[in-house]
Amino acid sequence: GDPRPCIGAHCPGSRVSRPPRQFNPVTQGKVSSSSQYNAYPGSASTPRQSSISGGVRDGSLAGCTDAECAVLAKHVHASSNDTRECRGIECRLPLRIRPRTRALVCVGEGCVSGGAPEDRDHSRPVHVSDRAAQFLGDFPEFGYPSPELGGAPLGVQLTCDIKPENEVPSEDALILHLQLSKGQETLVEALRAQQAVVRDLQQKLVEQQEALLSQQRDILEQQRRMYQQMDAVKAQYEMLSDTVKQVSFQGLQGELQSYLESQLSGLQSQARSHLHKSYAVHKMDLDSKGMDVMGEAHFPQPLLGCPSPCGPEQFCDFQRDPPQCESCTMCPPGFFLISQCSPTADRMCQDRDECLEVPNICGERVKCLNTPGFRCLGVSEHEAVMGLCGHEYFYNQELQECQACSDCMGESISVPCTAMSDAVCGQFAESQLSQSWAATVTMPSARNSEAKIFPGLQMYIRSKDRSNLLSAEAGRVIFQQHGLVWMDHNFAIKHTCRNFLQLGMRLNGSQEEEGQDLSGVRIEQPDGKYFQGVSVSSVTEVEPNHTFAILLKSPNNHCNQSKDIHVYDISPPTFSFFWLSHDTGAVAISAQMSLLTQYQTSYRPTFRVTSVSDPYMISLTHDNRGIRFTESGVVKFVLQQALYSMGHTCVKEGFSLIAFTNHNGTGKEIMQAFKTGVNYRDTSITLSGAAVVDSGDTLSFEITSPSQCNIRYFGDGTGISILSLIWIPSAVSTALSATVVKTGLPSGAVRNKPLLFHQTSSDVPQVHLARSGEPNSRKNFVFHQKGTANVALNLKLIHSCNVVKLTLQRVGGPDQGSPGPVAQQVSGHMPEGSEWASIGLRTSFQVQNGTAIYATLDCIRGRVNHITHEGGTNISILW
Repeated sequence: GDPRPCIGAHCPGSRVSRPPRQFNPVTQGKVSSSSQYNAYPGSASTPRQSSISGGVRDGSLAGCTDAECAVLAKHVHASSNDTRECRGIECRLPLRIRPRTRALVCVGEGCVSGGAPEDRDHSRPVHVSDRAAQFLGDFPEFGYPSPELGGAPLGVQLTCDIKPENEVPSEDALILHLQLSKGQETLVEALRAQQAVVRDLQQKLVEQQEALLSQQRDILEQQRRMYQQMDAVKAQYEMLSDTVKQVSFQGLQGELQSYLESQLSGLQSQARSHLHKSYAVHKMDLDSKGMDVMGEAHFPQPLLGCPSPCGPEQFCDFQRDPPQCESCTMCPPGFFLISQCSPTADRMCQDRDECLEVPNICGERVKCLNTPGFRCLGVSEHEAVMGLCGHEYFYNQELQECQACSDCMGESISVPCTAMSDAVCGQFAESQLSQSWAATVTMPSARNSEAKIFPGLQMYIRSKDRSNLLSAEAGRVIFQQHGLVWMDHNFAIKHTCRNFLQLGMRLNGSQEEEGQDLSGVRIEQPDGKYFQGVSVSSVTEVEPNHTFAILLKSPNNHCNQSKDIHVYDISPPTFSFFWLSHDTGAVAISAQMSLLTQYQTSYRPTFRVTSVSDPYMISLTHDNRGIRFTESGVVKFVLQQALYSMGHTCVKEGFSLIAFTNHNGTGKEIMQAFKTGVNYRDTSITLSGAAVVDSGDTLSFEITSPSQCNIRYFGDGTGISILSLIWIPSAVSTALSATVVKTGLPSGAVRNKPLLFHQTSSDVPQVHLARSGEPNSRKNFVFHQKGTANVALNLKLIHSCNVVKLTLQRVGGPDQGSPGPVAQQVSGHMPEGSEWASIGLRTSFQVQNGTAIYATLDCIRGRVNHITHEGGTNISILW
């Protein structure tokens, strides 16, 4: 509203007065507030010009006095300070259209109480929407932006540069890429250097292995030369020994012996050290290549030595090709030991010079000549008989010289050394017709608590006795000679299985062939927990490498080895067998029961032959119910029959198995066994004995049972119903049988009391029962000839004992030691409802002239009421 014209560069509408594009109101305001800063170059440095350059365009300061100019300057200065407080887009607006702040209170000189009317008019609100259009042309920033920026008329362009925090600048990414490329190049160079090192190591390894091969060849060559030197030294030693014997210089001989012994010991030690060296060549797999540096074709030959370690009295003979173990040389009589036998050298012996050791050994008038023994020249046979040769020497009539008696080296001496004959070592060379062997059979340890014995558990056979007939390995018996073998096993067990158990014997011809079940007995499921004693026997023909084993089976899985089975620990051997040579002429036969029928009172089994060693000597009868013998002899038999019974009368009276012989149409009972009855149970009844038969006799069997007792007899391929029999000629065998006496038998609280017997068979020269007037009359069975004996003892009794023990004791002659148990069997209390019980044992053992046996009975926690002398109690002895 100022009428005065505006002249100058700062006037509105002038092109020069427009601020530059980089105009900053805030900065410009700060600069204009200073009175000492020239807004434009070349302008006068006056307060007026400074105020005008600060943005006052109406010329209100023109023509003012000093006092008025001061007041206006303060007002302008306050207005310039207001621009500092602008925010946002209002800082781009002219000062006259900006909203004004409330005026501050002015204190002091120069303050104006009131203002001009035009100042009050300026304090009113300004409507930007009404007046903004007239200023858009004055400020190009709010008008039309430059076309190169892509501006549009009447618009405001806002640009926002958003930069994520995790964005990697392009320069850093390029640097990182360059560093990775450089690291890869460095890694490739390192790998190439390592490959070069590996190739060098491989080359060095090949060189070292070639050097090792050469060293081994040198060692083998040195060993060969050493053995040659040893042979040469040995030959020189023999030559020197002959020379020394001829010259008989004892001092020189001792020095030479010590020198040669030292040389030999040194060579032997060197050879031994080389032999114990072993070299191993390792294979390496390098650079993913299967590199076998050595190769099978480049392996050196094995070091000289025996393929297996030699025994205690053996040495490795390196002179043989290939080397093998040889027995150490025994120094002959008249020689003394120089060096002991070692694993690499034989024993060395030297002839004893008796003429030098004992100057007057042949007397003063007779000249002595050293030989392997010594010779007294001109000695007559009569003088030799008088003992001229002296102690431990005998006179050899053929060589006419005295020789040293043979040293048996621990063997038995059959004929002692005399003045005219040498000693004879060992027993006389006689053919062994029979032998015996005994062992202990135990249960193998259960590996876990759920060990099942189905379908079979092999018992462990263990023995300390050695025999040339067999060897016991891994709980089994391996036969080494052919012949006939009779086997017995006594077994006592208490079990709670849900079914019966089966104890059997099995023979395997070889590892490839299927085995054969020789025999088996069933142990019934008991109503209560008590021990049951059973015995199983069989006979078979064996060959070398045949394997024998004892198995315990269960028909189902409801039998746990560790929980349901408890075997009684019997101290004497439980398993025994006696072996018969084919030279005896013995014949063996095995036959199975062929009928599976039900009978009410009695049952006579029929047989089907499974094996027989000589069908001419033994055959079946016309009805297959008996065994016929062609010649007289002694027969040992065992019959085992499996059955299933139903009825309470079966339990009360039990079963009996009787053996008959028929001679010219006349039958005779020779043996009987009793078995306690069972109801709705599987069980077995067995009988074993020995008897003398004549030519044409037959042997048959019968099983008797009470009335109203239904029994089913059956069998299968496991040998549970089988007859095993062996016939022996009378020339090499005999048999004796007896039963208990009617009176004087032990009763009541019986503790290890002997049983008294009455002989029922005819007398035989090999064995007899002690008679009245003899020591241990009716108690001891005395043998009068060396051999092998087999005993089968059956006892029928009534008792209330918790455990009953039946033991067979053996006692030697006057100088053959104290009594000892040979076999033992254990049985528990009688089943409820039974009238009788039974117990029996079987065993084989060696006897000498004067050996005696007797049986004892022991009752634990109970008493013995009665022992029958009738059927069911008997003893049979086979010699």
